[in-house]
Amino acid sequence: MSDTRPNSGTVAGLVRPHAGGFAVLVILRVIGAVAGLAPLLAVAELGRALLTPGPVDRAHVWFVVLAGVAGLLVRLLFTAASSGIGHLLDGRVQLAFRRRLAEHLGRVPIGWFSRRRTGELAKVVGDDVSAVHPFIAHTPGELVSAFVVPLVSLVYLFTVDWRLTLITLIPVLLAVALVPLMMTPARQGEQRAFDAAMGRIADAAVEFVQGIAVVKAFGGADRTHRRFLTATDAFADTFLRWARGLAPIAAGMQTALAPPFVLLVILAGGTVLIAGGSLAPADLLPFLLLGLGLTAPMAALGHGFDDMQAAGRAVGRIKEVLAVRPLPEPGRPVAARGHRVELRDVHFGYDAGRTVLRGIDLALEPGTITAIVGPSGSGKSTLVQLLPRFFDPTSGSITLGGVDLRELGSGRLYRTVSFVFQDIRLLRASVADNIALAVPRADRDEVVRAAKLANIHDRILELPRGYDTVLEEETGLSRGEAQRVAIARALLADTPVLVLDEATAFADPQTEQAVRHALATLRGDRVIVVIAHRLETIADADTVVLLDDGAIVERGTPAELLSQDGRFAAFWRSHRGDEPR
Repeated sequence: MSDTRPNSGTVAGLVRPHAGGFAVLVILRVIGAVAGLAPLLAVAELGRALLTPGPVDRAHVWFVVLAGVAGLLVRLLFTAASSGIGHLLDGRVQLAFRRRLAEHLGRVPIGWFSRRRTGELAKVVGDDVSAVHPFIAHTPGELVSAFVVPLVSLVYLFTVDWRLTLITLIPVLLAVALVPLMMTPARQGEQRAFDAAMGRIADAAVEFVQGIAVVKAFGGADRTHRRFLTATDAFADTFLRWARGLAPIAAGMQTALAPPFVLLVILAGGTVLIAGGSLAPADLLPFLLLGLGLTAPMAALGHGFDDMQAAGRAVGRIKEVLAVRPLPEPGRPVAARGHRVELRDVHFGYDAGRTVLRGIDLALEPGTITAIVGPSGSGKSTLVQLLPRFFDPTSGSITLGGVDLRELGSGRLYRTVSFVFQDIRLLRASVADNIALAVPRADRDEVVRAAKLANIHDRILELPRGYDTVLEEETGLSRGEAQRVAIARALLADTPVLVLDEATAFADPQTEQAVRHALATLRGDRVIVVIAHRLETIADADTVVLLDDGAIVERGTPAELLSQDGRFAAFWRSHRGDEPR
């Protein structure tokens, strides 16, 4: 039914098409790394040739010099080529990641987004994908240098003196022995705690800055400031624990690989062997030169260890997003026969063991307005979010025109159902483009008509360039104004089913009246579902459904429910008492 590409969404599947490029990168790095040893080997051989008693072989000396120069040129050429290819691969892989993430996020249930922070997703698509850069552009070369350079150097040094070669390896072995200590469960737990603390302090900072006007106005600045300080103190404690655990290990590795320590070990071992007469003084020179070549790549790899760990964690978060199950799509979408909506024994829960809706049986007839009311947390928003298939029911079915929503296909469904929710998102685009989002070919007269019906036309004319004003760049709108733009968008979409989830929550009475009039004018043969708290909106409904604890406890016309003097009548009286007279 859904995605038929089993490996296309995995990180390995995204990288696999570039395997050839990575192979070329590694080969170029190997050649460049080996060629880079040529100048050092040339100096070492020159020293041995010139310091050895007896006549100097001039031809051999010139050959060694030319070989060193050629090796240097080859290293520069191949290293530059591998660096360019590495960054080109990095750009292509990041592009593949972002395209795949965008494609996948376009197919996951829309309700999944409502349960995630926007910043978290932005971090995955932006920062986490960018964090893969060192892993792709630099790590292959560093790994090659870390293994190939020491290997070639060791082969050469073993031909000079195997005993001093083993002594030269002591700093490397000490550093390698410390690496597992950085990967223990305790260190990884400290790193996860550090990342979590970073997230908490960022959230606390955003909350403090965004809410500073409100907390000052209502006298809660001290309490909010204390929450921010608590988050910073907790971060400082976490950071100190992380640093205390890592600092001794990192210091030990840096000391073991530091040039002074490496030279000290080589000189100490060489002095002992020379004093014993088993090593010629000239043979010490290759170890002094190449001994640093053994540890320098390891040191570079150690410096990039944090970047590689960060890249690993970023890849983990990318994999978590790609692992979200997409909304199943039918292989052969079925066309709806009309637009009557029916919910049959619908149960739903966001998490296993926590049911939000239970046993919902409800028919929404064309040409009617159905008002969903109930206390906070009763499942009203969850119920209406099932209609545009933001989620699929845990059990039961929802049909549109006699066809299960799961058999319609999302494209056909969204051309049939439009929705306006309390939490409005407008695009960084012109006002006209925002209104015409669902109908991009709509002309200006149609856009203006929808704006007038939503009582936002006059406000748009006050903007710097009217309908051509780009939101969030040239100006911004209040939440009430943004809701009216969203209502105009839904009215212009002109779909047979319209869902309004407290869509006029931030509207003034005049706008509320205008929207009610627009709905009455456009009702026609439409199915309209509204979540409302204002009595005027409820009074306009043909059917009222009262939810409590995820179940329908009362339903009927407003007059019928008031005459029953039940829970809806109590709800009506309480709200009438709250409204201004």
